Amino acid sequence: MPGVFVQTVIFGAMSSAAGLAEDLHKGIIERFRALPMSRSAVLAGRTTSDLVRNFFVMILITIVGFAVGFRIGTNFGLFVCGVLVILFFAYALSWGFAYIGLSAPNAETAQVMVFPLIFPLLFASSAFVPVATMPGWLQVFAEHQPVTQVVNASRSLMVGGVLHDSGAVWSALLWTVGLLVVLAPIAVRKYRKVA
Repeated sequence: MPGVFVQTVIFGAMSSAAGLAEDLHKGIIERFRALPMSRSAVLAGRTTSDLVRNFFVMILITIVGFAVGFRIGTNFGLFVCGVLVILFFAYALSWGFAYIGLSAPNAETAQVMVFPLIFPLLFASSAFVPVATMPGWLQVFAEHQPVTQVVNASRSLMVGGVLHDSGAVWSALLWTVGLLVVLAPIAVRKYRKVA
């Protein structure tokens, strides 16, 4: 289930790219320029709305997961911490997807631009198969990329047991903070040039 959670919020965060590209194409961004507000407010609003939507999606997936047999292996507090780690990661990715949306001429192109970035990160991670079962050349990448770190952290917090590892949580948080620190300013700078 933690792998499914991460996959779902990554695809949910992708809507930042398509939404911003569509807003640019329809001229909504031009209207925002006339308003007395911060340039980053549009991007912060967009990424925050995606975060809120992902929150409700996580609730729905959790309910369905429980219906089909998923059980928390640690405790409710740690499970919530795992959800928060996943949502924080999705929020950081939304800023990168916002940059892509601002670079794309339309929503369809934005989606096409995002998929080549998502698929290697998602499917060459520990979300669906153990990294140890991957070919040796792929294990190095899979072990040290952010999606694997977030999946391992969420598994540690949600399932626990042998997987319980606070190092994975710290690694996921470091990746997420690093992505946010890099991607948010880049997206704001791109927005200033476009808008």
